[in-house]
Amino acid sequence: MKQLKAIASLILLFIGTILLFHSSVSGEICNRVVAIVNDEVVTLYELNTRMQALTGIPSEQLKNRSEEIYLKTRQKVLDDLIDQKIGLEKIKELEIKVTAKEIDQAVERIKADNQLTQEDLLAELKKQGGNYESYRESIKKELERIQLINYEVKSKIILREEEIEEYYNTHRDEFTSEGKVRLALIFLKQEDPADRNEARALYQKAQNIVSMIKDGKNFADLARKFSNGPGANEGGDLGVFKMSELNPEMAEIIKDLSAGEVSKPVIRPYGIKIIKVEEKDGGGEKSLEQVQNAIRTILYRKELDKKYSAWIKELRKKAYIKIIF
Repeated sequence: MKQLKAIASLILLFIGTILLFHSSVSGEICNRVVAIVNDEVVTLYELNTRMQALTGIPSEQLKNRSEEIYLKTRQKVLDDLIDQKIGLEKIKELEIKVTAKEIDQAVERIKADNQLTQEDLLAELKKQGGNYESYRESIKKELERIQLINYEVKSKIILREEEIEEYYNTHRDEFTSEGKVRLALIFLKQEDPADRNEARALYQKAQNIVSMIKDGKNFADLARKFSNGPGANEGGDLGVFKMSELNPEMAEIIKDLSAGEVSKPVIRPYGIKIIKVEEKDGGGEKSLEQVQNAIRTILYRKELDKKYSAWIKELRKKAYIKIIF
């Protein structure tokens, strides 16, 4: 313990000297040590970044809104960071490694368990203010933690089918999805909306294209050849939309179309649209069979967190921890 304290003091002195030098140059301290954990440190930058990720607002704004909430949040986040440093030390000590392939496999399992496409996952991450790289990093840390628990805590986590069914019945709203559709477009532009001859010729062209599609011609190839609309170079692909994201006109065009079907030519003053429904998911409540693997993961993680917290609590008793505010 004395040796740990000596090392920690040296680290603090070293970092403090650097920050003091930095402050004398820049006129203000942008970062500092807020805690020492054995021979690791927690910085103010780490603390504030994690607090913002948790609350969605910068720490100074949180403090201005409510001193009490700010202090409680800061303590919780600091405790989590201290636990993380302790766990990280053990991971290094045991030389636990997680490969890129293992991360890929974990991401694919998550997508499969939750019936998500890659586009769904990226959209969800964007909505939460994250990105794919940081998501993969969080998966890596979780896999390291699982290996650490498996190494240190020998008792296995056993989940009963009744627990999974009970969770499903009490969280049904979490397993209801909105309908989604992937669309493709061929757009034939009319240069002069008042020119009836051009309009007739354009309509005939649209009819011919629809006939070619019915005869088995590839929609994407025809879009590249004839379309003047968005996504023409990508075969007319418009991407995936939730039903609620479609404008009323588009929703009406595709409402009776199944996956793989193509609309009749849709005449508009500025041209003619031909819409293809590439994929269609009506949404609705997912069955227990569809989500049981996702629920198993949720319950497993809860038990894992419980075991991990108990184990870390024991390690904290033996660790040198100094909080500096």
